[in-house]
Amino acid sequence: MDASEQCLFSEAYRLPKTADQPIVFLRKGNEEKRMQHGEAIALARTLGEQFATRAEAADRSSTLPTEDVQALKESGYLAMNVPQEYGGPDLSLRTCVEAQLELAKGSASTALVSAMQLQVMGGARLTRPWPEPLYERLCGEAVSGTMLVNSLASEPEIGSPSRGRVFATTAERTADGFVVDGRKTWSTGGAHLTHMIVGVMLGEEPTNVLVESHREGIEILETWDDALSLRATDNHDVFFRNVRVPADNLAARTDAPQRFQPWAPMLFSTPYLGAGLAARDAVVRYALERVPKALGKSISTLPKIQRLIGEVDVQLMAARALLLEVADDEDSPPARVAAAKQYAVEVANSVTEQCVRIAGAAGLSRCLPLERFFRDARAGHMHPPNGDTAYETVGKGAIESLPNH
Repeated sequence: MDASEQCLFSEAYRLPKTADQPIVFLRKGNEEKRMQHGEAIALARTLGEQFATRAEAADRSSTLPTEDVQALKESGYLAMNVPQEYGGPDLSLRTCVEAQLELAKGSASTALVSAMQLQVMGGARLTRPWPEPLYERLCGEAVSGTMLVNSLASEPEIGSPSRGRVFATTAERTADGFVVDGRKTWSTGGAHLTHMIVGVMLGEEPTNVLVESHREGIEILETWDDALSLRATDNHDVFFRNVRVPADNLAARTDAPQRFQPWAPMLFSTPYLGAGLAARDAVVRYALERVPKALGKSISTLPKIQRLIGEVDVQLMAARALLLEVADDEDSPPARVAAAKQYAVEVANSVTEQCVRIAGAAGLSRCLPLERFFRDARAGHMHPPNGDTAYETVGKGAIESLPNH
């Protein structure tokens, strides 16, 4: 008896097998083929269905599928928010968030990888933190389908730099550029990354340097193995030892506008809420197909099951609606962004637990994907703003919104 025969409930969540032929809506220089909102959502759905067929094996092996990365790059998905002036479709934060939710239903791990590039490029489009030639170069790489980029800031000594940017990683000036030395953790994408925006100390000042992955002196240490959540993100450590980069790889402008940008927290919400949406779909399939002999009909006919699924649906409707409403405005204040992100993560954790309970003991088995969705949702609490910080931001916004007395 093979594994599929041992899984009594395998039919309850079996997804359609989609051929690995991603739709390509983005073609550089062809205005008629620029991706529109509806096409982006359709592309995300198609890619998500493909990724879902590999997600379980990827989770078991703790490996980001190369096929997922290639599909993301070649389809134009990762170039969604590149401006039209640089060959992209210039799609909105709202479109990117909605697309990410569809993608994450297939694989929360791969969706986190794509969220990294989209937030880097979206934030750069909004605030232009880099010299324009560097931004144009990276936009071109995204449009051509040759780039997977992430911003590497966290380090073993400091953890996340969200509460202060004092890096152990350094960049020393040379006659023709910089030499980078240090170690970064939680480098989502791992060896699949082609470009890294690396947080460094340049003298006494924190800044960023672009490091392409082909440069000598870079080592990936595979530290992300059999983690609780998001096992297939290749969330490894990266060492930089005497890595030389040219002067025009300095990814910072002294005159860059200082403003809040919502791309990171909004997109970091999507893998987790997407896992919640996927859990909802899986448990509904399970309820429709689970027919106990004593009952003689599917458990979906039971009022108790309908009520429990209804509770899941209401939470997801509210969280998705809030997330998309806030994403509609790139100028949303920090309080609304923090609220949308925090609520999306809390709902994801709540509904994935509820779906496991609805399925009963079967929900604990790998025969259903519910336990994976449950585990993946837990990682949402690790992305800032979270917990007390998020609620403090929301509360401060509420206090400041009232007229002075």
